[in-house]
Amino acid sequence: MIDYSKIKTYPINQRRNKFSIKEMIPLDSGIDLQSEELRRLARLIADAKAKNAKVIVMIGGAVVKVGCSALLIDLIRHGIIDHIAMNGGASIHDFEIAMIGATSEDVPNGLIDGRFGMASETLTYMNAALNSGYAKNKGYGLSIARKVAELDFPHKRLNILYNAMIQNIPGTVHIAIGGDIIHQHPDCDGAALGKTSFIDFQHLIESVSRLTGGVLLNIGSAVNLPEVFLKALTMVRNLDYDVRNFTTANFDFLNMYRSRTRIVEWPQVLGGQGFDIRENHAKTIPTLHKYILDLL
Repeated sequence: MIDYSKIKTYPINQRRNKFSIKEMIPLDSGIDLQSEELRRLARLIADAKAKNAKVIVMIGGAVVKVGCSALLIDLIRHGIIDHIAMNGGASIHDFEIAMIGATSEDVPNGLIDGRFGMASETLTYMNAALNSGYAKNKGYGLSIARKVAELDFPHKRLNILYNAMIQNIPGTVHIAIGGDIIHQHPDCDGAALGKTSFIDFQHLIESVSRLTGGVLLNIGSAVNLPEVFLKALTMVRNLDYDVRNFTTANFDFLNMYRSRTRIVEWPQVLGGQGFDIRENHAKTIPTLHKYILDLL
């Protein structure tokens, strides 16, 4: 067996980052795609909130890396988003923004000497958070948010999971073991990963059970979160929750089979409608944010 204790890390202040909070999209960015499709989606979200239906937003890592965090946090603070779910990569970028105000490393160069993903603070702090959450029977997202608060990171107000925690909505993380850089560290505990993320899956199932008349957005996750949503929806239907007549929307750069079918097409058998939105998140999310706030 390989001896993982010999893994070599380095301080994160030695790493070059491709994104910093100086590039975060401001709330008053002025970006407007003049999209009737996004206007319709904003109206459906406003209608859902008016009848106290759920709005669930699922995000992949690219959403954070292109600067959309402040926009999503603003929607959380306005009470628009009832549940924010993310994959493991998004949780890492979210964590690093809170910690150092920057994220997203140069992967090809990091592969040459095995330094990719080996910034010590990210690996140590996040694994400590999850190991503690495992011991306390807490979910992945809440465990990370509590670590951000405990360490009082300088940019914690720009951390999505931290804001979900203080606004008392579920902030959940849904992982694939082996898919995230924190799994490369000797402190990583597979049992902690599995249990904390499974607790979050149960939180998502609860939210999906109340999705009738609501809206679910998948922004930038091509495989993992669409599959997680499909299983959660199947489970609540199997348990006789009559979840139907909800709206879904998939945001991505490309036409991806799993996200298109799991998010846009297949749920339509339960009523409602699906939107397939193909454009850069740095344009669509500010536009949707603007349209929603215009309707409040």
